[in-house]
Amino acid sequence: MGQDDPRRLIPRTDRLLAHAELRHARGRLGDDVIRSIVRGIQDQARSGQLAPEDVEAEVLAAVSSRAATSLRPVLNATGVIVHTNLGRAPLSESARRALLTAAGYVDVEIDLTSGTRARRGAGARQALMRACPAAEDALVVNNGAAALLLATTVLAGTGEVVISRGELVEIGAGFRLPELIESTGARLREVGTTNRTHLHDYESAMGEQTGCLLKVHPSNFRITGFSSGVGISQLRSLADEHRVPLAVDLGSGLLAPDPVLPDEPDVASALMSGADVVIASGDKLLGGPQAGLLLGRAEVIARLARHPMARALRADKLALAALEATVSGEAPPVTAALHADPVRLRERTEALAEAVSFAIVEHDGRVGGGGAPGVPLPGWAVRLPEGAARLLRNGDPAVLPRVHGGACLLDLRCIPEDDDERLADAVRAALARIGEPFGTGGS
Repeated sequence: MGQDDPRRLIPRTDRLLAHAELRHARGRLGDDVIRSIVRGIQDQARSGQLAPEDVEAEVLAAVSSRAATSLRPVLNATGVIVHTNLGRAPLSESARRALLTAAGYVDVEIDLTSGTRARRGAGARQALMRACPAAEDALVVNNGAAALLLATTVLAGTGEVVISRGELVEIGAGFRLPELIESTGARLREVGTTNRTHLHDYESAMGEQTGCLLKVHPSNFRITGFSSGVGISQLRSLADEHRVPLAVDLGSGLLAPDPVLPDEPDVASALMSGADVVIASGDKLLGGPQAGLLLGRAEVIARLARHPMARALRADKLALAALEATVSGEAPPVTAALHADPVRLRERTEALAEAVSFAIVEHDGRVGGGGAPGVPLPGWAVRLPEGAARLLRNGDPAVLPRVHGGACLLDLRCIPEDDDERLADAVRAALARIGEPFGTGGS
């Protein structure tokens, strides 16, 4: 490198690291992260992408804007309440506070009165049982698939799991329930057909190899027309006759009936109909953290809890704390969005439309996360040019709209009302960047 090479002017690493702002940043970022930022910006200068005299300012800006996590908060303007790509259910304020409490040392597995070891997650278990009195006991594992894995492992062993062909579903990211169940060593005994299964189909399959009966709610699709299935109460009689357990996987996590979703099965009804154990997710309609919930008869839950796999699949203290607070605290955001006041929702949508001078259109929201497939949640959306979608996603705050029919649609169902002004500012910024003058959208 010659004496007149401008690269000689690039600030040295030790001088940059000694800067007061970088020393202060070590209180929230690791030293390796800060060094990586410095090296990356120095490399830009070495390759000619950045002037040497701009290196220090770029380093300071990059470090100040860098967070310890790469995850970014997103305003969900899609109208999909349980959005899997956005982490499913947003937590309630009570659940968020519980996470902060549980982040330190907590009595997750100790009785402070006696100083002896206690049952892990007792608070979450008791909260679930209060919310669902039909359950004699409850167990929490790390997600819904884990709950199904544990249940079939314990109840069926290497025996047969009898299940309707119409319930052999594929869940997110290509995971298929048949493959999940068979990975435990159990064997599937499929009965009936895709669209029609009768009680005699189950009866014909019962035998010495039967480990358990399994009924799965096909939550992410619907079969209509010439179709039939067998209810839990009918399967209960069959299970009693052959002395085998009956497990029901509902998926969505609705603990009790909800009039907004009259066809969505719930845990309490399934237990009262005769299920020995019901499996559900914590981060869907329940509105809590990712968790697999198993609720049912005390003897069955005790068997599940004693199995070695329960240890491998157990929920951590953060999930247990957030779950307990979700069930015991105020209505979570999922419930609020599902039961949004249509008058207030329209008023807020009209206010946003007026603020950015674009029209509103009718728009149906969705439950999402496999819950209530095909059930519309009537509402409205602000209709923007399609080109605004990319700019909204990459703005600050990040906004995820729905792109449909050549337009960018903003549904406020899942937007906290306190964020309405932030959303309006984000829309104005996006429209300004695509050169869309206010008023051309019409109303």
